[in-house]
Amino acid sequence: MLSPESVATVRATLPVIGGALEDITARFYGSMFTDHPELLRDLFNRGNQANGEQRGALAGSIAAFATILVERPDDRPDAMLARIANKHASLGVTAEQYDVVHKYLFAAIAEVLGDAVTPEVVRAWDEVYWLMANALIALEADLRRDPGESWLRATVVERHRQTADAVSFTLRPPIPLSFKSGQYVSVAVTLPDGARQIRQYSLSCAPSRGDWRITVKRVRGGDTPDGEVSNWLHANVQAGDVLTISAPFGDLTLPEGDTPLLLASAGIGGTPILSMVEHLAATGSTRRVTVVHADRAPADHAHREELKRLAADLPGAALHLWYEQACGCSCQPGPNIGQVDLAEVDLPDGLSAYLCGPLPFMRGVRSELLRRGVPAADIHYEVFGPDLWLGQD
Repeated sequence: MLSPESVATVRATLPVIGGALEDITARFYGSMFTDHPELLRDLFNRGNQANGEQRGALAGSIAAFATILVERPDDRPDAMLARIANKHASLGVTAEQYDVVHKYLFAAIAEVLGDAVTPEVVRAWDEVYWLMANALIALEADLRRDPGESWLRATVVERHRQTADAVSFTLRPPIPLSFKSGQYVSVAVTLPDGARQIRQYSLSCAPSRGDWRITVKRVRGGDTPDGEVSNWLHANVQAGDVLTISAPFGDLTLPEGDTPLLLASAGIGGTPILSMVEHLAATGSTRRVTVVHADRAPADHAHREELKRLAADLPGAALHLWYEQACGCSCQPGPNIGQVDLAEVDLPDGLSAYLCGPLPFMRGVRSELLRRGVPAADIHYEVFGPDLWLGQD
């Protein structure tokens, strides 16, 4: 909890600092990377820095955390903190790096806001920062297993092309580690320029398998650069190679019990959902499960036949597919054409929803679920990349 003096100061200055956070974070990252280029080279995602998404995610998390502290002091933003902590733990972020961030962030605040940053304002926002930072440091320490297992060397035992732009890699970790359906691992690769870049990929298989599997969609940039790591993995990794990966992390995990489920995904966001469906099938679940997936076309739907087979193995499951382009086949029942529309989908009362895919897709599904009376607390999601949806839980 913030001290009473800081509550008043943060409440009074939140509109000004919140309105300037985009400029503050841009200057913060610029200064920090100038003095510590190794952070951009070996830790931060260079693509997300180039397109500004990381700045937006940082600004959103700070503003959301400060708002909760002053407007809802009895609440804890557990979902937001857990999401960030899992990502940090998978990247190997250290407690000492929070000191580095603090130094450059507060220097940027002073540079952008000038005389408005009085000692009183600095003290109040310093309190906000360390409340958030210390909460994350504690969560990340709890999430990490044996520190010696921070990075693992996993052998690629199989490479399988799923679609023109998606390849799955079956991995054999050097030691047996458990994971939960919906979790991801970080993959660290050394690129031709010597940079060590890290990306997260969901485990697209059930925990009961002896090996792990990730499915990597090649990121084609269009107006922005192509994805560095995804394209490198597609071009270079074959069976027999060794990848550097993290232990599994992630808080979007399948709950035990008999609660009805909605598992909704789009594009490559179907990978954690596939893990959940396979786990339900492997454990003989009789839960009522509504599986929804959207894609551009059947040929772009990674693990399409696998998902159909697994859903058919679940006695309580109903599968609904949407494609932007017509299927062109005679499969029955035929998929829906166009954008996902849950209005005609029968959803049971008391369900828990798990969403993964592009933000517009998840926003649309979430809005429809809220309209139909599903509590916001029962709608969970995973974002591939910086979380630009922070603070909406």
